[in-house]
Amino acid sequence: IAAAHVLAKNGVEDILILEASESIGGRVKKHSFGGVVVELGAGWIAGVGGEKANPVWNLAMETEVEPIPTYVDFGEREFLVADERGYEYILYKVAEEFLLTSDGKILDDRLKLNTVVRGLHQSSDYVAVTTEGGRVYEANYVILSVSIGVLQSQLISFDPHLPKWKTQAIEKCDIMVYTKIFLKFPYKFWPCGPGKEFFIYAHEQRGYYTFWQHMENAYPGSNILVVTLTNEESKRVESQSDQETMKEAMGVLRDIFGPDIPEALDILVPRWYNNPYQRGSYSNYPIHVDSHMVENIKAPVGRIFFTGEHTSEKFNGYVHGGYMSGLDTGESLLEKMKAEKDREAKNESILQPLLAMTLRKTEAVASLQKCDMHRRLLHDDCKRGLAEVTL
Repeated sequence: IAAAHVLAKNGVEDILILEASESIGGRVKKHSFGGVVVELGAGWIAGVGGEKANPVWNLAMETEVEPIPTYVDFGEREFLVADERGYEYILYKVAEEFLLTSDGKILDDRLKLNTVVRGLHQSSDYVAVTTEGGRVYEANYVILSVSIGVLQSQLISFDPHLPKWKTQAIEKCDIMVYTKIFLKFPYKFWPCGPGKEFFIYAHEQRGYYTFWQHMENAYPGSNILVVTLTNEESKRVESQSDQETMKEAMGVLRDIFGPDIPEALDILVPRWYNNPYQRGSYSNYPIHVDSHMVENIKAPVGRIFFTGEHTSEKFNGYVHGGYMSGLDTGESLLEKMKAEKDREAKNESILQPLLAMTLRKTEAVASLQKCDMHRRLLHDDCKRGLAEVTL
């Protein structure tokens, strides 16, 4: 959306956005649960108050999305988005500036939802995009914003294959899984108040329902607890039923608060790793990675450009990293388009005199041939006793 916005602002209206899911935003996704709207994926605006303003914070202020401060013990401030319209409302407001919208819905036919891209065929002057339904779209350029997990999963085939320097860079980047499990209770049985928003559970199994948070600050009276799992524990829980997860989580809570606490009324378990259009939560560069590898992940291959939070060297893993990379990629494509247009104009200016000379030569040859034909006709006629004709 950010890249398309840049293109539209600069007069490039002939754009098409193909989105695999039923809504824009990718890993920014809201869901109604327990009487409130919760964020299944990205839920924070981080780095607020630094030397440079977080552009997503500025967008939140402009769109009046309600952020609330969270617990901080170091660094720049962080805010949780707790707005019933959802974090994705910010993205809709950006889209509203260049796409046709009405009543919070995007109606523009340049956005195709539930459209899964499965193949990219690139030639010297265009890219053919094949969808899961078999439809083919052709474009001068493509911006690919799928996650690093999707690139690694080979959901999308490339013809010709991506070069080795590109695939090696993609494979070296890690994809992290971050799962927020929401549990709804009939009433609060946990302590609230200053310094009591979070509690931790220690278990011999690493990462086993370790980090808990009550949501009373964000959603007063909601009676919702959130437990965060990561990586291998996330993958394990995603592969089992919600009932099994509920049983495990309740066992942990009874270890902490005693056997008399109420049973949870409902549970919500996002599955980012098992989602074929996400394959994880955010990118993570290993310690040994250098800036050259990041540059290779971001670098275009012919007419295919790559964008997303994984292409941001400084802010990978963050919403503003994804947003800023979209802006950068849009600008890079504009420069590429301008360079190609200038090159075509230069080639045309060089070829024009040659074309004119060729035309004059062709006309001269045609004239000589015409005269020669008349001479042959006159010669033949003279043989037959006809008068000589002056040309």
